[in-house]
Amino acid sequence: MGQGINYPAGLPLMKQSETAPFFLIAGPCVIEDERMPFEICERLLEITSRRGVPFAFKASYRKANRTSYSSFTGIGDDAALHVLAAVRERYGVPVVTDIHSESEAAVAAAYADVLQIPAFLCRQTSLLEAAARTGRCVNIKKGQFLSPGAMAFAVDKMRHFGNGNVMLTERGTTFGYQDLVVDFRSLPILKRNGVPVVVDITHSLQRPNGADGVSGGNPDMIETIGRAAAANCADGIFIETHPNPAAAKSDGANMLPLDRLEPLLDRLVRIGNAARG
Repeated sequence: MGQGINYPAGLPLMKQSETAPFFLIAGPCVIEDERMPFEICERLLEITSRRGVPFAFKASYRKANRTSYSSFTGIGDDAALHVLAAVRERYGVPVVTDIHSESEAAVAAAYADVLQIPAFLCRQTSLLEAAARTGRCVNIKKGQFLSPGAMAFAVDKMRHFGNGNVMLTERGTTFGYQDLVVDFRSLPILKRNGVPVVVDITHSLQRPNGADGVSGGNPDMIETIGRAAAANCADGIFIETHPNPAAAKSDGANMLPLDRLEPLLDRLVRIGNAARG
């Protein structure tokens, strides 16, 4: 291949490939129950294994950033973390989950391979320090309010605290009050930090803070963003997916239906291979 993938360091369960054009981080927004994560992960593993695409399973064990006080936040931290650990053990894939405060870092690190810093919290020095000191791989989502160049400071903080095992994720930039746009000039800028760069092709299509207290989205554009990410040699693609997004308890408006992931992945792999060849 021409330009190889920049893989996350320190992820022994990430099955690296010399032919895949990117790795995939995918799963439901949040652990909704103790059954569905296994069904989703099993299907995702089938799809990615047949195509040689390295895969990590993502699900938040708790959702802290919600529009309304009545929004679903999870099934309980302990129960959700044990589900994540069980998924990891059963399927042999790395698992990714969000943390929102310093006290969560060490707790989540005992169950997950990658700690994810939400976009709104990417400047929180104490949170980055706590995540860094766990020794886990840390995926920092670029703030919707930041330039891609500003993310160099987040990477510098992580390295200062002794952990260079970092990924950066592009997830759109605030445009007006309730929309996001993706500026694909950000990918080469983020790559200057020498870390894997991921594009979140579902959260990039959020329409946050809807008048009804629920964030909206534009899932019909997922493939458009995905094609651009693959063509611009993103190291990873991030997709939230659900068997029935309309019934999802979080972020259903911008998730990809699970039955649409396989054909989408085929198209993105072809584009990514052409771009890297």
